[in-house]
Amino acid sequence: MTDANAQIKETVTGNDVVLFMKGTKDMPQCGFSSKVAGILNYMGVEFSDVNVLADEGVRQGIKEYSDWPTIPQLYVKGEFVGGCDIITEMTLSGELDTLLDDNAVTYDKEAANKIREANA
Repeated sequence: MTDANAQIKETVTGNDVVLFMKGTKDMPQCGFSSKVAGILNYMGVEFSDVNVLADEGVRQGIKEYSDWPTIPQLYVKGEFVGGCDIITEMTLSGELDTLLDDNAVTYDKEAANKIREANA
């Protein structure tokens, strides 16, 4: 296992919610990362962010770890959930709420409902 792979595994398993993204949750550096971080921030989800631009090994390693070619990537309780399109769809359908509920992750249900109302 490479150092990057070990670091990724430790991050994914050591945090309830992790977003591998370009930039940080406070300063995203791509539109897709900004969208997912924005959803999580708006819903009040506590999450760790990993800036893949800061480490090329992590940037490539996360794609191999998940067998998913794009960034951002969201993990909940050690499990890969998806990228921007999947997280957006899950938010609008209510599936993200269910996933968070099932994994005892705290979030603002009212904010999640507001996202759906605004996109109805």
